[in-house]
Amino acid sequence: MNYSDKVRVFLASHGMEPDGLDLEECAARFIADMELGLAGLTSSLDMIPTYLTCGVPAAGSKAAVIDAGGTNFRVALVAFTESGPVIERMERYAMPVSDSAATWEDFISFSAEKLLPFLDEAGAIGFCFSYRAEVTPERDGRVIAMSKAVQLAGCEGRLVCADLLAELRRRGAPERSAVIVNDTAAVMLSGSSLLSGGEYDGLVGLVCGTGQNTCCAIDPGRIRKLGLPAGEPMIVNLESGCFDGLPRGDFDRELDAASTLPGDHLLEKMTSGAYLGELCRLTLRGAAADGLFSPAGAEAALGLASLSSAEADALASGAPGGPFSEAADAETAAELCMAVYERAAACIAVNLASILLFTGAGHEPDRPACICADGSTIVKSRCLRPALEEQLRSFAETELGLHAVIHTSDEAPVIGTAAAALLNALEIA
Repeated sequence: MNYSDKVRVFLASHGMEPDGLDLEECAARFIADMELGLAGLTSSLDMIPTYLTCGVPAAGSKAAVIDAGGTNFRVALVAFTESGPVIERMERYAMPVSDSAATWEDFISFSAEKLLPFLDEAGAIGFCFSYRAEVTPERDGRVIAMSKAVQLAGCEGRLVCADLLAELRRRGAPERSAVIVNDTAAVMLSGSSLLSGGEYDGLVGLVCGTGQNTCCAIDPGRIRKLGLPAGEPMIVNLESGCFDGLPRGDFDRELDAASTLPGDHLLEKMTSGAYLGELCRLTLRGAAADGLFSPAGAEAALGLASLSSAEADALASGAPGGPFSEAADAETAAELCMAVYERAAACIAVNLASILLFTGAGHEPDRPACICADGSTIVKSRCLRPALEEQLRSFAETELGLHAVIHTSDEAPVIGTAAAALLNALEIA
């Protein structure tokens, strides 16, 4: 975007200008943290091995999927055909946590009950588990904790898939292999069928919604903390929202200081839907204090008690009906909010370009890397995706010679979880 002089000077004075990041230097820091995380050393990137691999599910294969996240619980049957994945059946429920007495056993019993009717046609089970869990080499997950919105007594230390399979056996279900998947790996694998034509040089997963995260496939020999030999690439969950190597501006620091966990998830606080609205609000208030608005515009900016990401996105895109009555003030507000979104896109481009540099994907213009993306911010924002695609062109492609395209699909976590189940099914004893 071409910013007015007053907006450009304001952004630079507060360290918030979109083009103020040295993208190559930031990428070098990001890659250094990737290496540290893979070695098991202190790093802002956890680099969590998933023990899952990529590939193309066989045509005609089917998997049953549980997608448990937040307060929603879904069960589905996904078929992979010659023309791509198809969700044949899906049922939606609320998570079984209606009162404080809910237990882990309640959750597992509920999961088995809802999954059982899907198993006759399914060759494997995938469990998309969007809570903290330690992934095991058996592709199971040992629960660390649930979120504040979902509390289940007795969940800590339980193995998700093992407990589910035990309950299914108790109910007389047919034997099936089961694997656990986190939402970002599932989004990455939602594009697995796209690999069959050879048009793409691998997959990268990007979630940018309320939070932000990425994953990619890495040779296990480079995951030094596992001590494994080189071999088929393994999907690694970066937990990239925690990256702390980007320069922050005044309003980043103000937002972080007022957050529940100051100093934590710094990249996420610069890029995700949970924070972009507040970051825009603080920027508008700062601009009002610095005299960028008329008296009426300053009053409107300073009177904003809150600003959602959807409202900030509307302001940035110049949609009518915002809080600024004068056209000049609305234009200034649009520039300021767009700057926040364009800088977010630059930060995400650093993340993605670092993955491409590290993995070596995307060097051929006619065979780009496929960035499988999901999340409300990347899917619904009118500002972020176009800005990110421009950053990938100007930085990754023009400066680094790396090529990537963004791909989104409906129900990506469900499709990707089914692919993970079929591609990583364990032999049943």
